[in-house]
Amino acid sequence: MTPSPRRLSTALLACLLATGTAAAIAQDRGLPDIGSSAGSMLSPARQAEYGAMVLAQLRHAGYVLDDALLDGWLDDVGQRLSGASDRPQQSFTFFMLRDRQINAFATLGGYIGMNAGLVLAADSEDQVAGVLAHEISHVTQQHVLRGAEKAQRESLPILLATLGAIVAAQQAGGNSSGDATSAALMTGLGVLQQRQINYTRDNEAEADRIGIRTLAHAGYDPEAMADFFQTLQSVVRMNQGDERSAVPGYLQTHPLTLSRISEARERAAKLEPTLANTAATGPSNNPLLPPGLRIATGARSRQGQGSTGDFDWARERLRVLSAPTPAQAIREYQQMRAKAPLDEARRYGLAFAHQQAGQHAQALQELAPLAQARPDNLWLQIALGESEARTGHARDADRRFEALLARMPTHRALALGYARLLGERNTREAGIRAVAVLRPLLGGAGDDLPFQQAYARANEIAGEPVRAGEAWAEAAYLSGRPEQALVQLNNLKKRDDLDYYARARIDARIAAITPTVLELRRQGVRDDEASGGRLGFGVRSGR
Repeated sequence: MTPSPRRLSTALLACLLATGTAAAIAQDRGLPDIGSSAGSMLSPARQAEYGAMVLAQLRHAGYVLDDALLDGWLDDVGQRLSGASDRPQQSFTFFMLRDRQINAFATLGGYIGMNAGLVLAADSEDQVAGVLAHEISHVTQQHVLRGAEKAQRESLPILLATLGAIVAAQQAGGNSSGDATSAALMTGLGVLQQRQINYTRDNEAEADRIGIRTLAHAGYDPEAMADFFQTLQSVVRMNQGDERSAVPGYLQTHPLTLSRISEARERAAKLEPTLANTAATGPSNNPLLPPGLRIATGARSRQGQGSTGDFDWARERLRVLSAPTPAQAIREYQQMRAKAPLDEARRYGLAFAHQQAGQHAQALQELAPLAQARPDNLWLQIALGESEARTGHARDADRRFEALLARMPTHRALALGYARLLGERNTREAGIRAVAVLRPLLGGAGDDLPFQQAYARANEIAGEPVRAGEAWAEAAYLSGRPEQALVQLNNLKKRDDLDYYARARIDARIAAITPTVLELRRQGVRDDEASGGRLGFGVRSGR
């Protein structure tokens, strides 16, 4: 049973209030020594481990929105920006949260989360990129690392301090907050954690300055950050009188002033002539290119070319997946249509809402003309294939997906979409084909939850129970259930049909997962269901 965010926040509060001696316990148990130097207190590998644990626990709490198309879009934007940052060697993981409150955050290891509400509030991909560039800068300038150091100095376990901070920011005045009791608990948690999630004014100024430069170097509009700040100001003005949502969650941790907007615009304006100068053409000094070849250099040559072109489609898909129910998403589009004709992206959104509601005939009616007009648009082609398969036109869907995969065999969203459709058929033949479709992605899918779930199902119906069991265990681990993953792997080891290689893989994975379980237990996080206790996931203050 997946716990509610309220349940997680209550448990976190109880645990955090009871762990005043956590630092001493950590040292006794041999946990990492988080010293006084931000540059040396945690290795990059250790930071990545903490970031992965935060993501897994947020998944288990029901915050994370795993969707292959949206993941691909967000990662495209994020990786363009990280590659243009002043630390392109830093690894980043970008993920989406389903909450409609306007919020985004960065945590250890380059893990950056963004709420659906932020994308819905943005007017362009450049504005979303502006927020991501800002969060990337918090990582590259070690602001996040220093925050972890501060949490440890104040005797707070890093993982729980981070989770508590995120939960507090997600629920502070947003549409996730519940009754008066929950609000009181969140107030207490917010007071306890605010110091860990607030950046200093100098941190914010530095992240703005470097983020704007990163934005421009990646080919986005350097004024987009200031534009989004103004959007946030408009949201605050619109929400005045509604105390629960007067200040978006993003502004709880990133205070906004008029001077900050002005400074962001000034920085962008100063960047313009610099970019113009660096974009001057000149002879290339690359010995691999023909002598005398003149090429454009610098960021200005890429200016305006950063957008993926998928923002409108991503925003409408998010609108549907973040709605409380598909029926409410349909009503949103009907209200929009009553005011003005829907554009192509919103027609896609309406069709996708019908799909989510199980109304595939209506979805097909909306999608068919759109897909015919845009044959190269994957958002439309995948949706159309799904509706064809679910309205009795499986052969048409197969032809569509097979033709697309022949051109793009490693496209993640395409392969996952087709594999899921094949899995729904529940035949050995469909399972074998689904395994083959997913196989090109296998090498890089170790931390890919939707892939592991699809791969497990494909192997299950293909008659490969060991591979299916391994993938289900991996899915449990990535879903914030490492204890459950260990239980599944240990049960799998008892099979008498394991060959040497399968047993070696399982043993290696058990050895890799065990330290994570021990770390979570040291911080008071236990999976009672996996341990044979009550259903659900709890955070305990005692040992």
